[in-house]
Amino acid sequence: MASSSSCFSGSSISSAYHHHRERPPYMKPKFIQSRPISNQNDPYSSLTSITTTCTEKNSRNVRGERDRDRENLERESRERKEEVNNKIASKKAISVILRREATKAIIEKKKGPTNSKKLLPRTLLEALHERISALRWESALKVFELLQEQLWYRPNPGIYIKLIVMLGKCKQPDKAQELFQSMIDEGCMANHESYTALVSAYSRTGLLDQAFSHLEQMKVTPEQGVKPNTITYNTLIDAYGKAGRFGEMESTLMEMLLEQECQPDVWTMNSTLRAFGGSGQIETMERCYEKFQSAGIRPSIKTFNILLDSYGKAGSYEKMSAVMEYMQKYYFSWTIVTYNVVIDAFGRAGDLKQMEYLFRLMRSERIKPNCVTLCSLVRSYGRAGAKEKIEGVLRFIENSDILLDTVFFNCLVDAYGRLGCLAEMRHVLEMMEKSGCKPGKVTYSTMIKAYTSNGVSSRAKELRDIIGRQYVNRRDSKLSQIDEPHFH
Repeated sequence: MASSSSCFSGSSISSAYHHHRERPPYMKPKFIQSRPISNQNDPYSSLTSITTTCTEKNSRNVRGERDRDRENLERESRERKEEVNNKIASKKAISVILRREATKAIIEKKKGPTNSKKLLPRTLLEALHERISALRWESALKVFELLQEQLWYRPNPGIYIKLIVMLGKCKQPDKAQELFQSMIDEGCMANHESYTALVSAYSRTGLLDQAFSHLEQMKVTPEQGVKPNTITYNTLIDAYGKAGRFGEMESTLMEMLLEQECQPDVWTMNSTLRAFGGSGQIETMERCYEKFQSAGIRPSIKTFNILLDSYGKAGSYEKMSAVMEYMQKYYFSWTIVTYNVVIDAFGRAGDLKQMEYLFRLMRSERIKPNCVTLCSLVRSYGRAGAKEKIEGVLRFIENSDILLDTVFFNCLVDAYGRLGCLAEMRHVLEMMEKSGCKPGKVTYSTMIKAYTSNGVSSRAKELRDIIGRQYVNRRDSKLSQIDEPHFH
């Protein structure tokens, strides 16, 4: 680098010196002329010269003022145009906002005004997308009905698939089936994506027979190109595994292998490992892992999280350490799931110091804890009888923006119940109400168990009565919905 710089510098200096040596002697530019000498005998000569100079200055000043005036006028013109454009843009923005608000008002009502069939496409689609993302399935279906009423509406299979997937996540398979049929009735071709969404909707709810029935229907569909793909089979394999129906899971996997166009992937491996590992069949899980690897399928971070979780729940801490060393060796960064799995494993083992160290490490790496993390901490402290540690978790929650759910509060109820802190356990119900969570059957059953073990039978009886009344109210509500006439 130094030699390059010196060469460049030397060249520049020498060339500049050479250019300077060849420069011709100084010559006055042509546009500069000598000022004429005034006649000293003419009394007006000096005055004329001064006047001429002043006139020249004045003319220059006048021209400068004219230029400034012209610039000011141009600037004022630009400012007026910008102001007009801003007003137009503001009116357009207000108009769009008002139309959106009007659309929202129409959506919230069962029947809109007479012009409800002329709403803007973008406004309706944005409203539909917001509800789908938030899993507000009832409101999403209302918006979709309003969308179908529009004059510009054309059936779109993509929208149907998004709605069916949403209904599957919300465990509404019957509604998903209705939408699937509506899609076909409107002339949309059923493809592997729509069938997979429908199969997933039933499998998520545990209705695996119906899911498999739709898979068979998919195979015999006369339309071309409608065949189960890898995602379809993975959905069923995962569902069978979660339900503990290992025979059907293995047969589905074998059927998948027979399909030339459906080769197993890392998702297939993860679903299989989770099924066997979660049920404590560690050796079977390990054999499957070796077979998938020999087939050329590479593990992902999710694969290692499944292995860690399975080993942790089985108490195989040496194998957990081996997996963590492998991850470190091949640079697999820990995710929030990894931390949650390992924190829970040390908590189950009663190693609170290591659990707390991992929790601090997690936060130092700016990985935000979630309800799963907090549940593991509270559950472990409850088993260890560390009430003050639970209070520390609650203080941490107060200074964070973590959204709590019913599962966390149930863990908190269980922890206080184990410690015999019945007043604090009852206070959890108030915390749930402030957080917008409703106590359920698990909440009351856990409290009943705590009251009974602590000899407070009267409280246990009160909660049993509450559960009984809730069951009757739900049953009566369902009966009234069945008997109630529907007006369209």
